[in-house]
Amino acid sequence: MDSEKIYQMNFSRIYPLLENKALKKGRTKEEVTAVVCWLTGYERADIEQMLAEPVTYREFFEHAPELNPNRHQIKGVVCGVRVEEIEDLLMRDIRYLDKLVDELAKGWPMEKILRA
Repeated sequence: MDSEKIYQMNFSRIYPLLENKALKKGRTKEEVTAVVCWLTGYERADIEQMLAEPVTYREFFEHAPELNPNRHQIKGVVCGVRVEEIEDLLMRDIRYLDKLVDELAKGWPMEKILRA
């Protein structure tokens, strides 16, 4: 899929997909929110507000209060691509979130997911 198409997708359409992926594996919505907050610096209320407004995925990441400086510790493959090798910084941050949700769905403990 074209990067620009991903960037223009509404966050409110993507977030439920992330939640469902984790929920199918026995994780909770609260854990998904915790992962998103850790990565982006948003508070739970911020995320709920963005779900109610027309916010693109690009805007969601570009307006993040503070992307976690430890996000660079996230390594691995998402959609057949190593996240740490993605040159487009916005796409890398998007794939970091995908990877965190993958780890959540695989049953990793929150401490390990959040690089504690």
